[in-house]
Amino acid sequence: MIVRTTSAGATRAVGAAIASCLAPGDVVVLSGDLGSGKTTLAQGLAAALGVTEPVVSPTFAIVREYEGRVPVAHVDVYRLDRVQELHDLGLEEIFDGTRVVLVEWGDLVSPVLPGDRVVVRLRPEDDADQDDARVIDVTAEGSVRSRSLEAQLTRALGAVDRTGIVPTDVTDIPGAR
Repeated sequence: MIVRTTSAGATRAVGAAIASCLAPGDVVVLSGDLGSGKTTLAQGLAAALGVTEPVVSPTFAIVREYEGRVPVAHVDVYRLDRVQELHDLGLEEIFDGTRVVLVEWGDLVSPVLPGDRVVVRLRPEDDADQDDARVIDVTAEGSVRSRSLEAQLTRALGAVDRTGIVPTDVTDIPGAR
């Protein structure tokens, strides 16, 4: 499903809508160029999962973990030179089914990630008047669970606004706090 947003708040709201469909063990791959809104979307997603502390880019820490109603691990693989570094960091342990895992730049390490996942591709809106305008493409990949998740995502995102422009207030999203 493709959604267009016009502000950072609306991008966070899309993250909250996605979160309303997730459960511990789910993996969300965030892809897009620098400044495309990956961390902004992650902030909305984490807030909707009950994370109350500020969610910041894990670029230099590589992995940040947050407690919430559903725990969240936020991973950024941008600075890694080799896939082996993921194994050295113990990435397999993060996929233990007890948390939602967000992987920024996950498209770069797709072969080592679980096959069941939500993929979120973000890019700036071409020819948009607003600097924060984004095109967000959300799909679920993998098993029957992913197909079910895809249907849930379509309902959650579609319920936000049939025009494809989401509200800027996260509380307007079904399942958001």
